[in-house]
Amino acid sequence: MSERIDTEVAIIGGGLGGCSAALHLSRRGVPVALLDKGAVGAGASGVNFGGVRRNGRHLEELPLAERSLVDYWRKLESWIGSDCEYAETGHLKFGRDEKDAAELEAYAEQALAHGLKLEILSRNALEERCPWVGEDGHVASWSPTDGQANPRLVGPAIARAARAEGVEIREQSEVTAIVQDGHGFELETENGILVRAKALINAAGAWGAKIAAMFGEEVILETVTPQMVVTEPMPYVIEPVTGVCGGSFYLRQIPRGNIIIGNGGGGVAELDASRAYVVPERTLETLRDVVRLIPRVADAHVIRVWTGLEGATPDHTPVLGPSRTTPGLFHSFGYSGHGFQLGPAAGAVLAELVRDGKSKSEIGAFGIERFAKPEEGSGGTARRAPNRRS
Repeated sequence: MSERIDTEVAIIGGGLGGCSAALHLSRRGVPVALLDKGAVGAGASGVNFGGVRRNGRHLEELPLAERSLVDYWRKLESWIGSDCEYAETGHLKFGRDEKDAAELEAYAEQALAHGLKLEILSRNALEERCPWVGEDGHVASWSPTDGQANPRLVGPAIARAARAEGVEIREQSEVTAIVQDGHGFELETENGILVRAKALINAAGAWGAKIAAMFGEEVILETVTPQMVVTEPMPYVIEPVTGVCGGSFYLRQIPRGNIIIGNGGGGVAELDASRAYVVPERTLETLRDVVRLIPRVADAHVIRVWTGLEGATPDHTPVLGPSRTTPGLFHSFGYSGHGFQLGPAAGAVLAELVRDGKSKSEIGAFGIERFAKPEEGSGGTARRAPNRRS
Protein backbone atom coordinates (compact mmCIF):
# COMPACT_ATOMS: atom_id res chain seq x y z
CA MET A 1 0.00 0.00 0.00
CA SER A 2 1.37 3.44 -0.96
CA GLU A 3 -0.69 5.33 1.64
CA ARG A 4 -2.25 4.37 4.96
CA ILE A 5 -4.99 6.32 6.72
CA ASP A 6 -6.08 5.54 10.26
CA THR A 7 -9.35 7.22 11.17
CA GLU A 8 -12.56 6.89 13.13
CA VAL A 9 -15.03 6.70 10.23
CA ALA A 10 -14.57 5.62 6.62
CA ILE A 11 -17.16 6.60 4.01
CA ILE A 12 -17.55 4.94 0.63
CA GLY A 13 -19.18 7.32 -1.81
CA GLY A 14 -18.82 11.05 -2.40
CA GLY A 15 -22.39 12.01 -3.24
CA LEU A 16 -24.50 14.44 -1.21
CA GLY A 17 -25.21 11.91 1.53
CA GLY A 18 -21.61 10.79 1.92
CA CYS A 19 -20.12 14.29 1.80
CA SER A 20 -22.79 15.64 4.12
CA ALA A 21 -22.12 12.85 6.64
CA ALA A 22 -18.40 13.62 6.46
CA LEU A 23 -19.02 17.31 7.10
CA HIS A 24 -21.40 16.71 10.00
CA LEU A 25 -19.04 14.22 11.64
CA SER A 26 -15.97 16.39 11.25
CA ARG A 27 -17.75 19.38 12.76
CA ARG A 28 -18.45 17.18 15.76
CA GLY A 29 -14.76 16.39 16.10
CA VAL A 30 -14.83 12.92 14.51
CA PRO A 31 -11.94 12.10 12.11
CA VAL A 32 -13.26 10.96 8.71
CA ALA A 33 -11.83 9.56 5.46
CA LEU A 34 -14.04 9.54 2.37
CA LEU A 35 -13.30 7.42 -0.69
CA ASP A 36 -14.91 7.83 -4.09
CA LYS A 37 -14.16 5.83 -7.21
CA GLY A 38 -14.66 8.96 -9.33
CA ALA A 39 -15.02 12.62 -8.41
CA VAL A 40 -17.09 13.87 -5.49
CA GLY A 41 -20.53 15.06 -6.54
CA ALA A 42 -20.15 13.64 -10.04
CA GLY A 43 -22.49 10.66 -9.72
CA ALA A 44 -26.25 10.76 -9.28
CA SER A 45 -25.86 13.74 -6.94
CA GLY A 46 -24.42 15.84 -9.77
CA VAL A 47 -26.37 14.71 -12.83
CA ASN A 48 -29.88 14.79 -11.40
CA PHE A 49 -32.66 17.31 -12.08
CA GLY A 50 -32.01 19.60 -9.11
CA GLY A 51 -35.49 19.65 -7.61
CA VAL A 52 -35.74 20.47 -3.90
CA ARG A 53 -39.30 19.32 -3.37
CA ARG A 54 -41.61 17.73 -0.85
CA ASN A 55 -44.73 17.81 -3.04
CA GLY A 56 -45.50 14.28 -4.25
CA ARG A 57 -42.76 12.69 -2.16
CA HIS A 58 -43.38 9.39 -0.36
CA LEU A 59 -45.12 10.14 2.90
CA GLU A 60 -42.46 8.29 4.92
CA GLU A 61 -39.84 10.70 3.55
CA LEU A 62 -41.67 13.91 4.47
CA PRO A 63 -40.25 14.37 8.01
CA LEU A 64 -36.68 13.96 6.75
CA ALA A 65 -37.43 16.25 3.80
CA GLU A 66 -38.74 18.90 6.20
CA ARG A 67 -35.57 18.69 8.28
CA SER A 68 -33.44 18.96 5.16
CA LEU A 69 -35.34 22.04 3.97
CA VAL A 70 -35.47 23.94 7.26
CA ASP A 71 -32.04 23.09 8.67
CA TYR A 72 -29.89 22.95 5.53
CA TRP A 73 -31.36 24.10 2.21
CA ARG A 74 -32.63 27.38 3.61
CA LYS A 75 -29.28 27.88 5.37
CA LEU A 76 -27.03 26.66 2.55
CA GLU A 77 -24.86 29.80 2.42
CA SER A 78 -24.05 29.72 6.13
CA TRP A 79 -23.76 25.91 6.20
CA ILE A 80 -21.33 25.37 3.32
CA GLY A 81 -20.37 28.85 2.10
CA SER A 82 -22.41 28.89 -1.12
CA ASP A 83 -26.10 29.11 -2.02
CA CYS A 84 -25.53 26.80 -5.04
CA GLU A 85 -28.30 28.70 -6.88
CA TYR A 86 -30.90 27.49 -4.41
CA ALA A 87 -34.24 29.25 -4.87
CA GLU A 88 -37.59 28.63 -3.20
CA THR A 89 -39.65 28.95 -6.36
CA GLY A 90 -42.48 26.59 -5.42
CA HIS A 91 -43.54 23.32 -7.02
CA LEU A 92 -46.55 22.49 -9.19
CA LYS A 93 -47.59 18.89 -9.76
CA PHE A 94 -50.04 18.68 -12.64
CA GLY A 95 -52.88 16.29 -13.23
CA ARG A 96 -54.21 15.76 -16.75
CA ASP A 97 -57.60 14.18 -16.04
CA GLU A 98 -60.13 13.44 -13.30
CA LYS A 99 -58.22 10.40 -12.13
CA ASP A 100 -55.13 12.53 -11.59
CA ALA A 101 -57.23 15.14 -9.79
CA ALA A 102 -58.46 12.52 -7.32
CA GLU A 103 -54.89 11.34 -6.76
CA LEU A 104 -53.67 14.87 -6.05
CA GLU A 105 -56.50 15.59 -3.64
CA ALA A 106 -55.95 12.33 -1.76
CA TYR A 107 -52.22 13.00 -1.45
CA ALA A 108 -52.83 16.56 -0.23
CA GLU A 109 -55.01 15.21 2.56
CA GLN A 110 -52.42 12.60 3.56
CA ALA A 111 -49.53 15.07 3.37
CA LEU A 112 -51.32 17.53 5.64
CA ALA A 113 -51.14 14.94 8.42
CA HIS A 114 -47.34 15.06 7.97
CA GLY A 115 -47.19 18.84 8.14
CA LEU A 116 -47.10 19.60 4.40
CA LYS A 117 -49.85 21.97 3.28
CA LEU A 118 -50.70 21.83 -0.43
CA GLU A 119 -53.17 23.91 -2.40
CA ILE A 120 -55.23 22.26 -5.14
CA LEU A 121 -55.55 24.55 -8.16
CA SER A 122 -58.48 24.12 -10.56
CA ARG A 123 -58.24 24.69 -14.29
CA ASN A 124 -59.55 28.24 -13.87
CA ALA A 125 -56.97 28.99 -11.19
CA LEU A 126 -54.19 27.60 -13.40
CA GLU A 127 -55.25 29.76 -16.34
CA GLU A 128 -55.00 32.82 -14.11
CA ARG A 129 -51.72 31.97 -12.35
CA CYS A 130 -49.91 30.07 -15.11
CA PRO A 131 -50.92 31.34 -18.57
CA TRP A 132 -48.14 29.21 -20.06
CA VAL A 133 -50.02 25.96 -19.26
CA GLY A 134 -51.68 24.18 -22.16
CA GLU A 135 -54.92 22.22 -22.28
CA ASP A 136 -53.29 19.16 -20.71
CA GLY A 137 -53.10 21.06 -17.41
CA HIS A 138 -56.41 20.01 -15.87
CA VAL A 139 -55.51 20.52 -12.20
CA ALA A 140 -52.40 20.90 -10.03
CA SER A 141 -51.19 20.74 -6.44
CA TRP A 142 -49.13 23.74 -5.35
CA SER A 143 -46.36 23.76 -2.74
CA PRO A 144 -44.99 27.31 -2.35
CA THR A 145 -42.04 26.30 -0.14
CA ASP A 146 -40.42 23.82 -2.54
CA GLY A 147 -37.70 24.89 -4.94
CA GLN A 148 -34.55 24.05 -6.88
CA ALA A 149 -30.76 24.20 -6.84
CA ASN A 150 -27.86 23.48 -9.18
CA PRO A 151 -26.79 19.86 -8.60
CA ARG A 152 -23.43 20.44 -10.26
CA LEU A 153 -22.57 22.90 -7.50
CA VAL A 154 -24.02 21.36 -4.34
CA GLY A 155 -21.96 18.17 -3.97
CA PRO A 156 -18.58 19.82 -4.64
CA ALA A 157 -19.50 22.69 -2.29
CA ILE A 158 -20.27 20.28 0.56
CA ALA A 159 -17.03 18.41 -0.19
CA ARG A 160 -15.03 21.66 -0.05
CA ALA A 161 -16.58 22.50 3.30
CA ALA A 162 -15.75 19.00 4.56
CA ARG A 163 -12.13 19.30 3.41
CA ALA A 164 -11.87 22.64 5.19
CA GLU A 165 -12.95 20.84 8.38
CA GLY A 166 -10.15 18.29 7.99
CA VAL A 167 -11.90 15.41 6.20
CA GLU A 168 -9.52 13.22 4.19
CA ILE A 169 -11.13 12.93 0.74
CA ARG A 170 -9.58 10.61 -1.82
CA GLU A 171 -11.09 10.74 -5.30
CA GLN A 172 -10.39 8.24 -8.09
CA SER A 173 -10.01 5.68 -5.29
CA GLU A 174 -12.20 2.67 -5.97
CA VAL A 175 -12.60 0.33 -3.02
CA THR A 176 -11.61 -3.20 -4.04
CA ALA A 177 -11.62 -5.03 -0.71
CA ILE A 178 -13.11 -4.67 2.76
CA VAL A 179 -12.21 -6.69 5.84
CA GLN A 180 -14.18 -6.41 9.06
CA ASP A 181 -12.96 -7.79 12.37
CA GLY A 182 -13.46 -7.09 16.04
CA HIS A 183 -11.46 -3.85 15.82
CA GLY A 184 -13.23 -2.25 12.90
CA PHE A 185 -12.87 -2.14 9.13
CA GLU A 186 -9.95 -2.23 6.75
CA LEU A 187 -10.47 -0.95 3.20
CA GLU A 188 -8.15 -1.27 0.24
CA THR A 189 -8.39 0.81 -2.94
CA GLU A 190 -7.18 0.07 -6.43
CA ASN A 191 -4.69 2.96 -6.24
CA GLY A 192 -2.94 1.64 -3.14
CA ILE A 193 -4.66 3.33 -0.21
CA LEU A 194 -5.28 1.36 2.98
CA VAL A 195 -7.86 2.82 5.35
CA ARG A 196 -8.50 1.51 8.85
CA ALA A 197 -11.59 2.80 10.64
CA LYS A 198 -13.80 1.91 13.58
CA ALA A 199 -17.00 2.62 11.63
CA LEU A 200 -17.97 2.40 7.96
CA ILE A 201 -20.67 4.30 6.05
CA ASN A 202 -21.88 2.74 2.82
CA ALA A 203 -23.01 5.70 0.70
CA ALA A 204 -22.07 4.08 -2.59
CA GLY A 205 -25.16 5.03 -4.58
CA ALA A 206 -25.98 2.64 -7.40
CA TRP A 207 -23.26 0.32 -6.04
CA GLY A 208 -24.59 0.41 -2.46
CA ALA A 209 -26.24 -3.00 -2.67
CA LYS A 210 -22.91 -4.58 -3.65
CA ILE A 211 -21.31 -3.23 -0.50
CA ALA A 212 -24.24 -4.38 1.64
CA ALA A 213 -24.04 -7.87 0.12
CA MET A 214 -20.47 -8.18 1.33
CA PHE A 215 -21.91 -8.22 4.85
CA GLY A 216 -24.75 -10.65 4.18
CA GLU A 217 -27.43 -8.04 3.52
CA GLU A 218 -29.15 -8.61 0.20
CA VAL A 219 -31.07 -5.73 -1.38
CA ILE A 220 -32.48 -5.79 -4.90
CA LEU A 221 -31.29 -2.51 -6.38
CA GLU A 222 -32.42 -1.64 -9.88
CA THR A 223 -30.11 0.60 -11.87
CA VAL A 224 -32.09 3.47 -13.35
CA THR A 225 -30.88 6.14 -15.77
CA PRO A 226 -32.92 9.37 -15.63
CA GLN A 227 -32.40 11.42 -18.79
CA MET A 228 -31.99 15.20 -18.70
CA VAL A 229 -32.32 17.89 -21.36
CA VAL A 230 -31.39 21.57 -21.26
CA THR A 231 -32.61 24.09 -23.83
CA GLU A 232 -31.29 27.38 -25.06
CA PRO A 233 -32.40 30.42 -23.00
CA MET A 234 -36.06 31.35 -23.46
CA PRO A 235 -38.10 34.19 -21.96
CA TYR A 236 -38.30 33.49 -18.23
CA VAL A 237 -41.93 32.75 -17.43
CA ILE A 238 -41.97 29.32 -15.72
CA GLU A 239 -40.89 30.18 -12.19
CA PRO A 240 -42.05 27.07 -10.26
CA VAL A 241 -40.59 23.60 -10.61
CA THR A 242 -43.18 21.43 -12.35
CA GLY A 243 -43.99 17.74 -12.50
CA VAL A 244 -46.91 15.56 -13.55
CA CYS A 245 -48.84 12.67 -12.07
CA GLY A 246 -47.17 9.47 -13.18
CA GLY A 247 -43.74 11.13 -13.25
CA SER A 248 -43.29 10.99 -17.02
CA PHE A 249 -41.37 14.28 -16.88
CA TYR A 250 -40.38 17.17 -14.65
CA LEU A 251 -39.27 20.65 -15.65
CA ARG A 252 -37.72 23.80 -14.25
CA GLN A 253 -36.60 27.08 -15.79
CA ILE A 254 -33.72 29.05 -14.38
CA PRO A 255 -33.60 32.87 -14.35
CA ARG A 256 -31.19 33.09 -17.30
CA GLY A 257 -33.88 31.31 -19.33
CA ASN A 258 -32.64 27.77 -19.88
CA ILE A 259 -35.27 25.07 -19.37
CA ILE A 260 -34.16 21.82 -17.74
CA ILE A 261 -36.32 18.78 -18.42
CA GLY A 262 -35.97 15.32 -16.95
CA ASN A 263 -37.67 11.94 -16.97
CA GLY A 264 -37.59 8.96 -14.68
CA GLY A 265 -35.43 6.72 -16.84
CA GLY A 266 -34.91 5.27 -20.26
CA GLY A 267 -31.18 5.45 -20.75
CA VAL A 268 -28.78 2.54 -21.09
CA ALA A 269 -26.82 1.56 -17.97
CA GLU A 270 -23.43 -0.13 -17.77
CA LEU A 271 -22.98 -0.35 -14.03
CA ASP A 272 -19.70 -2.29 -14.05
CA ALA A 273 -18.18 0.29 -16.38
CA SER A 274 -19.73 3.21 -14.48
CA ARG A 275 -21.33 4.51 -17.66
CA ALA A 276 -24.80 5.47 -18.84
CA TYR A 277 -26.00 6.48 -22.29
CA VAL A 278 -28.88 8.63 -23.47
CA VAL A 279 -31.49 6.99 -25.70
CA PRO A 280 -32.61 9.73 -28.16
CA GLU A 281 -36.01 8.14 -28.81
CA ARG A 282 -36.86 8.29 -25.11
CA THR A 283 -35.79 11.92 -24.96
CA LEU A 284 -38.06 12.77 -27.91
CA GLU A 285 -40.99 11.03 -26.20
CA THR A 286 -40.41 13.15 -23.12
CA LEU A 287 -40.26 16.38 -25.13
CA ARG A 288 -43.53 15.56 -26.91
CA ASP A 289 -45.12 14.98 -23.51
CA VAL A 290 -43.80 18.31 -22.24
CA VAL A 291 -45.12 20.25 -25.24
CA ARG A 292 -48.64 18.98 -24.64
CA LEU A 293 -48.56 20.54 -21.15
CA ILE A 294 -46.41 23.59 -21.88
CA PRO A 295 -46.78 24.45 -25.60
CA ARG A 296 -44.18 27.26 -25.64
CA VAL A 297 -41.40 24.69 -25.09
CA ALA A 298 -41.97 23.54 -28.69
CA ASP A 299 -39.98 26.57 -29.88
CA ALA A 300 -36.93 25.80 -27.73
CA HIS A 301 -33.71 24.39 -29.15
CA VAL A 302 -32.09 21.58 -27.15
CA ILE A 303 -28.42 22.31 -26.49
CA ARG A 304 -27.39 19.38 -24.27
CA VAL A 305 -28.59 16.01 -22.99
CA TRP A 306 -27.15 13.73 -20.32
CA THR A 307 -27.91 10.83 -18.04
CA GLY A 308 -26.40 9.04 -15.05
CA LEU A 309 -26.66 6.01 -12.79
CA GLU A 310 -29.02 5.79 -9.83
CA GLY A 311 -30.11 2.89 -7.63
CA ALA A 312 -33.80 2.22 -6.98
CA THR A 313 -35.12 -0.10 -4.28
CA PRO A 314 -38.27 -2.23 -4.81
CA ASP A 315 -40.35 0.15 -2.66
CA HIS A 316 -38.63 3.28 -4.03
CA THR A 317 -37.58 4.51 -0.59
CA PRO A 318 -33.97 4.65 0.56
CA VAL A 319 -31.93 2.35 2.73
CA LEU A 320 -30.80 4.60 5.58
CA GLY A 321 -29.69 3.32 8.94
CA PRO A 322 -27.50 0.78 10.73
CA SER A 323 -26.55 -2.57 9.29
CA ARG A 324 -28.65 -5.52 10.38
CA THR A 325 -25.66 -7.85 10.54
CA THR A 326 -22.55 -5.83 11.33
CA PRO A 327 -21.96 -3.42 14.23
CA GLY A 328 -20.29 -0.22 13.12
CA LEU A 329 -21.66 -0.38 9.55
CA PHE A 330 -24.24 2.14 8.36
CA HIS A 331 -26.05 2.32 5.02
CA SER A 332 -27.26 5.24 2.90
CA PHE A 333 -28.21 4.26 -0.66
CA GLY A 334 -31.14 3.39 -2.90
CA TYR A 335 -32.67 6.86 -2.95
CA SER A 336 -34.59 5.99 -6.11
CA GLY A 337 -34.36 9.48 -7.59
CA HIS A 338 -35.42 11.20 -4.35
CA GLY A 339 -32.02 11.78 -2.79
CA PHE A 340 -31.01 15.30 -3.85
CA GLN A 341 -33.40 17.04 -1.48
CA LEU A 342 -32.81 14.53 1.33
CA GLY A 343 -29.00 14.46 1.10
CA PRO A 344 -28.08 17.16 3.64
CA ALA A 345 -30.36 15.73 6.33
CA ALA A 346 -29.41 12.13 5.50
CA GLY A 347 -25.82 13.08 6.27
CA ALA A 348 -26.90 14.50 9.62
CA VAL A 349 -28.75 11.26 10.40
CA LEU A 350 -25.65 9.20 9.63
CA ALA A 351 -23.49 11.40 11.85
CA GLU A 352 -25.97 11.02 14.69
CA LEU A 353 -26.10 7.24 14.29
CA VAL A 354 -22.31 6.98 14.33
CA ARG A 355 -21.72 9.47 17.14
CA ASP A 356 -24.80 9.02 19.34
CA GLY A 357 -26.15 5.59 18.44
CA LYS A 358 -29.52 7.08 17.44
CA SER A 359 -30.95 9.81 15.26
CA LYS A 360 -33.26 12.73 15.97
CA SER A 361 -35.14 11.84 12.77
CA GLU A 362 -37.58 8.97 12.40
CA ILE A 363 -35.94 6.54 9.98
CA GLY A 364 -37.68 3.27 10.83
CA ALA A 365 -39.23 3.01 7.35
CA PHE A 366 -35.79 3.06 5.75
CA GLY A 367 -34.15 0.16 7.61
CA ILE A 368 -32.34 -2.45 5.54
CA GLU A 369 -33.99 -5.17 7.62
CA ARG A 370 -37.19 -4.72 5.58
CA PHE A 371 -35.47 -6.64 2.78
CA ALA A 372 -34.18 -9.49 4.95
CA LYS A 373 -35.26 -13.03 4.13
CA PRO A 374 -36.53 -15.13 7.05
CA GLU A 375 -33.73 -17.65 6.70
CA GLU A 376 -30.93 -15.06 6.79
CA GLY A 377 -28.80 -14.91 9.91
CA SER A 378 -28.03 -11.79 11.89
CA GLY A 379 -24.37 -12.09 12.81
CA GLY A 380 -21.63 -10.19 11.05
CA THR A 381 -18.34 -11.86 10.14
CA ALA A 382 -15.05 -10.74 8.73
CA ARG A 383 -15.32 -10.60 4.95
CA ARG A 384 -13.08 -9.98 2.00
CA ALA A 385 -14.48 -9.16 -1.41
CA PRO A 386 -11.88 -8.40 -4.07
CA ASN A 387 -12.70 -6.35 -7.18
CA ARG A 388 -15.94 -4.93 -5.83
CA ARG A 389 -16.87 -1.53 -7.21
CA SER A 390 -17.76 1.30 -4.84
